Amino acid sequence: MTHLWVRAEERPNEERVGITPEGVADLLAAGMTVTVEDSPVRAIPIDGYRATGARIAQAGSWRQAPEDAIIFGLKELPEDGTPLPHRHIMFGHAYKGQPAGRELLKRFKAGGGTLYDLEYLTDDDGRRVAAFGYWAGYAGAAISTMCWIAEAEGGVCGPVATYPNAEALRDTIAAALDRIDSHRPSAIIIGAKGRVGTGAGDFCDQMGLAVTRWDIDETAHGGPFPEILQHDIFLNCILATPGVPVFVPAEARTAPRTLRVIGDIACDPTSEFSPIKVYDRATDWAAPALRVHDDPPLDVMAIDNLPSLLPVESAQDYAGQLLPSLKTLDALDDGVWGRAKTIFDKHIATV
Repeated sequence: MTHLWVRAEERPNEERVGITPEGVADLLAAGMTVTVEDSPVRAIPIDGYRATGARIAQAGSWRQAPEDAIIFGLKELPEDGTPLPHRHIMFGHAYKGQPAGRELLKRFKAGGGTLYDLEYLTDDDGRRVAAFGYWAGYAGAAISTMCWIAEAEGGVCGPVATYPNAEALRDTIAAALDRIDSHRPSAIIIGAKGRVGTGAGDFCDQMGLAVTRWDIDETAHGGPFPEILQHDIFLNCILATPGVPVFVPAEARTAPRTLRVIGDIACDPTSEFSPIKVYDRATDWAAPALRVHDDPPLDVMAIDNLPSLLPVESAQDYAGQLLPSLKTLDALDDGVWGRAKTIFDKHIATV
């Protein structure tokens, strides 16, 4: 019998979860065993999970879970170097040469466990079966706009925190924009037709920003892209993969530009394929903006768990997309799980 163990997220500022109480009820009805760890920060309260009849466990107790349990979380595990004997479902960020990802694979190698990376769960056509992309784009555009507002008011964007819903987020930013007497910023989105770009574009439209939407046709020539520097905000919604052109070269920091804020929503600065060459590390909730040039200012926003800014909406959306695949966990060697295992096997063989 399949046993899914839903762990509490241990990363700061992470309130999302990959399955709702309704989803847990569906898995229980299908004959699976489900354990849900309690969490003091999860946006969806534990009472809903308890009401389904799922087992409730203490936060962090997945480490002592039965070895046949499948551990399900979203973000990375604490980097403590311990071997990982279980099968884990999560975003591993381990396959693009990231240093932390390499260490994660070593832990799986040592423990004999398996990573089913959520980023690599794909259907027969190679399309991801579930993604947080829309809400990553929406939240990334929102925080990038906050960074622009902070610059316009003579400062650097301060700490950000979760919002109960998108309406509250919009109201907060709209009020801040209304305080500023200058123009509202212009934005250019690359990857505008994808899930991430759609979310970013929707936020910009709702805030009344002038938006230029680019996708593969506009970037096919490979660059350079001087148009990016002619906008106030650049929102990168393209994953760092081989063949992606450089959108912002290192020399853009000192070039003549209107550009003041880069929102690297794809956020993969340590990858050699990163299309943004003016920064080398992610930002976080405590310090969303990394200032990479002073005069004129240029800030980079590169938070890598953006959807958690709106944890309820993003979790419900993602959980709904993923649930059909979770219902097939009894067949881990086939379909989306089998394909993810093949990718893991390929990379673990290099460790």
